[in-house]
Amino acid sequence: MTRRSKQLLKRQFRIIRDQLLRLLRLCRRQLRRGPLLIKRNQVFYIPLWLPVVLALALATVPFWDDVAGLAERGIILIQRGNQGQLATFFAPSVQHWSGKINDWAYQYGVDRDLLATVMQIESCGHPTVVSGAGARGLFQVMPFHFSADEDMLDPDTNARRGATFLNYCFGASDSVIGLALACYNGGPGAIRQPRERWSRETQNYYRWGVGIYSDAAAGSARSETLDLWLEAGGSRLCQSARRELAK
Repeated sequence: MTRRSKQLLKRQFRIIRDQLLRLLRLCRRQLRRGPLLIKRNQVFYIPLWLPVVLALALATVPFWDDVAGLAERGIILIQRGNQGQLATFFAPSVQHWSGKINDWAYQYGVDRDLLATVMQIESCGHPTVVSGAGARGLFQVMPFHFSADEDMLDPDTNARRGATFLNYCFGASDSVIGLALACYNGGPGAIRQPRERWSRETQNYYRWGVGIYSDAAAGSARSETLDLWLEAGGSRLCQSARRELAK
């Protein structure tokens, strides 16, 4: 779970806690104004608010903090339980990073299939590839995303910077997968432009990325879009990646 998710979860629990405490104060005021027991036809009844007061007595700060902690751990377990093997159609050189992709997706709060899709298109799992434009590594991250002391080709560092930018694109595009992919390839300006004004590279990136991601998310055994990407030149990149990983 990301830091932002944890903060949001705790904020929601604080809101619930504050509402319950306000109700508790209301019940206490009613307690001061009315009798503890109600007598009707020689039978004593407990007012409805009395058990509410007793129940809400548990709504203390430590109690709700514990609940928030348990919920966080439960969500983390669910997230980890959903992690598994990538879709079988991803290239073997991408499958090589399957465990790492799961770890990075969990660590940085990124959709695993989206992260794998970006790696497939950007490098096909080649950890040291450098593009003509200067993009580097598994996720083809531009140098200006790194600090001066970082190894841009280190897989973990490259994944962190790539995932950070991908998360930015995802938020800037209002969680629209296609626009997030266009942003990752063509920069944030692509989000504000109509699709027909994108470069041909970004248009292809959008088409390939959305297709591959959709097939992966659906659990398909094959992706026709990935086949098209391989035919369009991706196969050469994957061959280079396999040679690099075999060293």
